[in-house]
Amino acid sequence: MNSYFDRYATPLITGFFIVSAVSGIALFFRWTPSAFHAMHEWLSMVLLVPFALHLWKNWRGLVGYLKRKSLVIPLALSVLVAVPFAYSGLTASSGGSPAGRTIGLLTGTPVSVLAPVLKTTPDALVAKLKEKGYVNAAPDSTLSALAAGGGAPGRSRQNRDRRPRASPARERAAYTRC
Repeated sequence: MNSYFDRYATPLITGFFIVSAVSGIALFFRWTPSAFHAMHEWLSMVLLVPFALHLWKNWRGLVGYLKRKSLVIPLALSVLVAVPFAYSGLTASSGGSPAGRTIGLLTGTPVSVLAPVLKTTPDALVAKLKEKGYVNAAPDSTLSALAAGGGAPGRSRQNRDRRPRASPARERAAYTRC
Protein backbone atom coordinates (compact mmCIF):
# COMPACT_ATOMS: atom_id res chain seq x y z
CA MET A 1 0.00 0.00 0.00
CA ASN A 2 2.87 2.35 0.79
CA SER A 3 4.34 1.88 -2.70
CA TYR A 4 0.93 2.88 -4.11
CA PHE A 5 1.15 6.21 -2.25
CA ASP A 6 4.77 6.68 -3.28
CA ARG A 7 3.92 5.99 -6.91
CA TYR A 8 0.66 7.93 -7.36
CA ALA A 9 0.16 10.67 -4.75
CA THR A 10 2.43 13.35 -6.22
CA PRO A 11 1.65 12.62 -9.90
CA LEU A 12 -2.10 12.76 -9.15
CA ILE A 13 -1.68 16.09 -7.38
CA THR A 14 0.29 17.38 -10.35
CA GLY A 15 -2.33 16.23 -12.86
CA PHE A 16 -5.31 17.59 -10.95
CA PHE A 17 -3.46 20.81 -10.21
CA ILE A 18 -2.84 21.34 -13.94
CA VAL A 19 -6.54 20.73 -14.67
CA SER A 20 -7.54 23.10 -11.85
CA ALA A 21 -5.07 25.75 -13.04
CA VAL A 22 -6.19 25.60 -16.68
CA SER A 23 -9.89 25.67 -15.77
CA GLY A 24 -9.27 28.47 -13.25
CA ILE A 25 -7.49 30.56 -15.88
CA ALA A 26 -10.32 29.91 -18.35
CA LEU A 27 -12.89 31.00 -15.75
CA PHE A 28 -10.86 34.08 -14.87
CA PHE A 29 -10.78 35.22 -18.51
CA ARG A 30 -14.38 34.00 -19.07
CA TRP A 31 -13.41 31.62 -21.87
CA THR A 32 -16.50 29.41 -22.29
CA PRO A 33 -17.25 29.32 -18.57
CA SER A 34 -20.01 26.77 -19.07
CA ALA A 35 -17.35 24.28 -20.18
CA PHE A 36 -15.06 24.91 -17.20
CA HIS A 37 -17.22 25.82 -14.19
CA ALA A 38 -18.35 22.34 -13.11
CA MET A 39 -14.99 20.85 -14.07
CA HIS A 40 -13.15 23.35 -11.90
CA GLU A 41 -15.41 22.88 -8.88
CA TRP A 42 -15.59 19.09 -8.92
CA LEU A 43 -12.03 18.29 -9.90
CA SER A 44 -10.75 20.74 -7.30
CA MET A 45 -12.70 18.68 -4.76
CA VAL A 46 -11.18 15.48 -6.17
CA LEU A 47 -7.74 17.12 -5.82
CA LEU A 48 -8.16 16.91 -2.05
CA VAL A 49 -7.80 13.09 -2.13
CA PRO A 50 -4.31 12.98 -3.67
CA PHE A 51 -3.40 16.01 -1.55
CA ALA A 52 -4.24 13.99 1.57
CA LEU A 53 -2.19 11.09 0.20
CA HIS A 54 0.69 13.48 -0.47
CA LEU A 55 0.51 14.80 3.10
CA TRP A 56 0.51 11.26 4.43
CA LYS A 57 3.48 10.30 2.28
CA ASN A 58 5.47 13.40 3.28
CA TRP A 59 4.32 13.71 6.89
CA ARG A 60 7.82 13.68 8.38
CA GLY A 61 8.92 16.50 6.07
CA LEU A 62 5.83 18.53 6.98
CA VAL A 63 6.54 18.07 10.68
CA GLY A 64 10.11 19.26 10.01
CA TYR A 65 8.75 22.41 8.36
CA LEU A 66 6.53 22.99 11.39
CA LYS A 67 9.41 22.48 13.85
CA ARG A 68 11.62 24.93 11.94
CA LYS A 69 8.64 27.31 11.66
CA SER A 70 9.34 27.73 7.95
CA LEU A 71 5.72 26.80 7.15
CA VAL A 72 4.17 29.52 9.31
CA ILE A 73 4.97 32.53 7.09
CA PRO A 74 3.73 30.96 3.79
CA LEU A 75 0.50 29.80 5.48
CA ALA A 76 -0.05 33.23 7.06
CA LEU A 77 0.55 34.94 3.71
CA SER A 78 -1.93 32.59 2.03
CA VAL A 79 -4.60 33.46 4.59
CA LEU A 80 -3.85 37.20 4.33
CA VAL A 81 -4.25 37.07 0.55
CA ALA A 82 -7.51 35.09 0.78
CA VAL A 83 -9.23 37.22 3.45
CA PRO A 84 -9.94 40.31 1.26
CA PHE A 85 -11.60 38.13 -1.39
CA ALA A 86 -13.76 36.38 1.19
CA TYR A 87 -14.62 39.68 2.90
CA SER A 88 -15.67 41.40 -0.32
CA GLY A 89 -17.80 38.41 -1.29
CA LEU A 90 -19.51 38.26 2.09
CA THR A 91 -20.20 41.98 2.34
CA ALA A 92 -21.28 42.66 -1.25
CA SER A 93 -24.66 44.37 -1.21
CA SER A 94 -25.80 43.25 -4.64
CA GLY A 95 -25.16 39.97 -6.33
CA GLY A 96 -25.93 38.51 -9.67
CA SER A 97 -24.69 39.29 -13.11
CA PRO A 98 -24.03 42.84 -14.27
CA ALA A 99 -26.72 42.40 -16.93
CA GLY A 100 -29.28 41.38 -14.30
CA ARG A 101 -28.39 44.35 -12.11
CA THR A 102 -28.66 46.66 -15.13
CA ILE A 103 -32.12 45.34 -16.00
CA GLY A 104 -33.17 45.87 -12.38
CA LEU A 105 -31.97 49.47 -12.51
CA LEU A 106 -33.64 50.18 -15.84
CA THR A 107 -37.01 48.72 -14.86
CA GLY A 108 -37.00 50.71 -11.63
CA THR A 109 -36.26 54.02 -13.37
CA PRO A 110 -39.08 56.44 -14.30
CA VAL A 111 -40.07 56.41 -17.97
CA SER A 112 -39.04 60.07 -18.32
CA VAL A 113 -35.46 59.19 -17.32
CA LEU A 114 -35.42 55.89 -19.23
CA ALA A 115 -36.58 57.40 -22.54
CA PRO A 116 -33.25 59.08 -23.50
CA VAL A 117 -31.42 55.80 -22.76
CA LEU A 118 -33.74 54.13 -25.29
CA LYS A 119 -33.14 57.02 -27.75
CA THR A 120 -36.69 58.32 -27.65
CA THR A 121 -38.69 61.02 -25.89
CA PRO A 122 -40.72 60.41 -22.74
CA ASP A 123 -43.97 61.17 -24.60
CA ALA A 124 -43.12 58.73 -27.41
CA LEU A 125 -42.22 56.00 -24.90
CA VAL A 126 -45.45 56.56 -22.96
CA ALA A 127 -47.41 56.41 -26.25
CA LYS A 128 -45.63 53.15 -27.21
CA LEU A 129 -46.40 51.61 -23.81
CA LYS A 130 -50.05 52.64 -24.07
CA GLU A 131 -50.16 51.20 -27.60
CA LYS A 132 -48.92 47.89 -26.13
CA GLY A 133 -51.74 47.95 -23.58
CA TYR A 134 -50.15 49.60 -20.55
CA VAL A 135 -52.94 52.15 -20.15
CA ASN A 136 -51.58 53.51 -16.85
CA ALA A 137 -48.25 54.50 -18.43
CA ALA A 138 -47.12 58.00 -17.49
CA PRO A 139 -43.76 59.81 -17.57
CA ASP A 140 -43.31 59.27 -13.81
CA SER A 141 -44.23 55.54 -13.83
CA THR A 142 -41.64 52.77 -13.88
CA LEU A 143 -41.66 49.62 -15.98
CA SER A 144 -41.69 47.54 -12.78
CA ALA A 145 -44.80 49.32 -11.51
CA LEU A 146 -46.52 48.96 -14.87
CA ALA A 147 -45.74 45.23 -14.98
CA ALA A 148 -46.85 44.74 -11.36
CA GLY A 149 -50.11 46.47 -12.17
CA GLY A 150 -51.27 43.48 -14.22
CA GLY A 151 -49.33 43.94 -17.42
CA ALA A 152 -50.82 44.40 -20.83
CA PRO A 153 -54.41 43.31 -21.53
CA GLY A 154 -54.72 39.78 -22.83
CA ARG A 155 -51.91 38.56 -20.62
CA SER A 156 -53.48 37.65 -17.35
CA ARG A 157 -51.27 36.77 -14.41
CA GLN A 158 -52.25 33.14 -14.85
CA ASN A 159 -51.08 33.10 -18.49
CA ARG A 160 -47.83 34.91 -17.66
CA ASP A 161 -46.95 32.25 -15.10
CA ARG A 162 -47.34 29.50 -17.71
CA ARG A 163 -44.43 30.62 -19.82
CA PRO A 164 -42.08 27.74 -20.63
CA ARG A 165 -39.01 27.62 -18.48
CA ALA A 166 -35.54 27.63 -19.95
CA SER A 167 -33.89 24.27 -20.31
CA PRO A 168 -31.64 23.16 -17.41
CA ALA A 169 -28.60 23.51 -19.68
CA ARG A 170 -29.55 27.10 -20.51
CA GLU A 171 -30.13 27.86 -16.80
CA ARG A 172 -26.67 26.45 -15.97
CA ALA A 173 -25.13 28.54 -18.75
CA ALA A 174 -26.85 31.66 -17.39
CA TYR A 175 -25.59 30.80 -13.89
CA THR A 176 -22.00 30.43 -15.03
CA ARG A 177 -22.04 33.79 -16.81
CA CYS A 178 -22.62 35.51 -13.46
